[in-house]
Amino acid sequence: MLDRVLTRRREWQLRRCLNRGKLTFFCFVLTILVLRANFGAGRFGTPEKDLDEIRETFSYISRRAEPRRVLEEISMERKSSGGSNSYADFDVRKIFKDEDDGVEEFKRDSSLPYSLGPKISDWDQQRGEWLKKNPGFPNFLGENKPRVLLVTGSSPKPCENPVGDHYLLKSIKNKIDYCRVHGIEIFYNMALLDAEMSGFWAKLPLIRKLLLSHPEVEFLWWMDSDAMFTDMAFELPWERYKDQNLVMHGWEEMVYDEKNWIGLNTGSFLLRNCQWSLDLLDILAPMGPKGKVREEAGKILTKELKGRPVFEADDQSAMVYILATQKERWGEKVYLENAYYLHGYWGILVDRYEEMIENYHPGLGDHRWPLVTHFVGCKPCGKFGDYPVERCLKQMDRAFNFGDNQILQMYGFTHKSLSSRKVIRFRNDTSNPLQLRDELGLLHPSFKAVNVQTRS
Repeated sequence: MLDRVLTRRREWQLRRCLNRGKLTFFCFVLTILVLRANFGAGRFGTPEKDLDEIRETFSYISRRAEPRRVLEEISMERKSSGGSNSYADFDVRKIFKDEDDGVEEFKRDSSLPYSLGPKISDWDQQRGEWLKKNPGFPNFLGENKPRVLLVTGSSPKPCENPVGDHYLLKSIKNKIDYCRVHGIEIFYNMALLDAEMSGFWAKLPLIRKLLLSHPEVEFLWWMDSDAMFTDMAFELPWERYKDQNLVMHGWEEMVYDEKNWIGLNTGSFLLRNCQWSLDLLDILAPMGPKGKVREEAGKILTKELKGRPVFEADDQSAMVYILATQKERWGEKVYLENAYYLHGYWGILVDRYEEMIENYHPGLGDHRWPLVTHFVGCKPCGKFGDYPVERCLKQMDRAFNFGDNQILQMYGFTHKSLSSRKVIRFRNDTSNPLQLRDELGLLHPSFKAVNVQTRS
């Protein structure tokens, strides 16, 4: 009896499995038919080709889904981080905050006089030997064409007002244009090399470092970030300075006789790469360290120099003081230039640009068409200036456009006006572009030509 029951149960289980197998096979066949109807019958209609095509189709769908998945993950990350996509809403101070790595900065012994670095007494000899061993890096590019490095810079932090960085960009663009035309190398610095020598004095460690690192450079040309070239065609009279080591805009009677603190300007000057220059930097540097040293030096300078207000020591006042009190040592190698505007005070120039355009032409460099317009006191990168902000910014735009027009004219364009950012075409293109010559001859000026021997 028990055997009969077990036999019937096995027969029922076997029949149920067989029915399920038939249903599964039917569903498989139906699936194949549906897939063939949707994706085609393959290249030759064979099952193998069908399978390959099905795999390729699903792979394509998977690939299409991948970018969306990545974008969704990025979106989720943004939401989880809580960051905003708006630059206007972002507090830039978060990324410009100096990191504290726990390592204490090197501190100088305040009981010792400040020094820019190890004393060097034989730089002329070292440099001369280097130039002989490296003839591929001559310090003169032509008979009266020294190799010049123009140096400028700004703070490593963003400006303290919304538009300051834009005007810094205009200023460096302006300098790059002049240097390109005149075959001058350029170095833009954004690093404070010595924390003690901040403000006016930050240029001294940089200048010394560049002189020693680039023996091939004959003259270093320092230029403040708030100064612009406004005569792109004026080439400096290098022959005039063949026996001079330092060239600044100034007047001898104001410096040597009156000891006037504005008898010269250190916003734009030339410094020869030689031992004399290193010695001068060593003499100036001890007045520069911020704090009590600079404050006390400022008191001495205010007392000794004509018209100087009471404030901490600055490099310009220090230069006047050194030259006036040590003329015998330094005066012979200093050239105070006033035949052209190596530095031109913006207040007496910017309102006369239209008059200059009407009556004169680039290449003069003097009051008729100034080489440099220097926006002393505007402080475009700071919170406050010494003059109304609107006047400063409008006149900086005009000075930039005044110089930029001389560059654009090479390519047939000019600004609509000195106050406009828009440019207009004043010369049509031609099928013989090499026959055209720019009015100022700045595309291929003679002072940029290099003498190259022709190989036979």
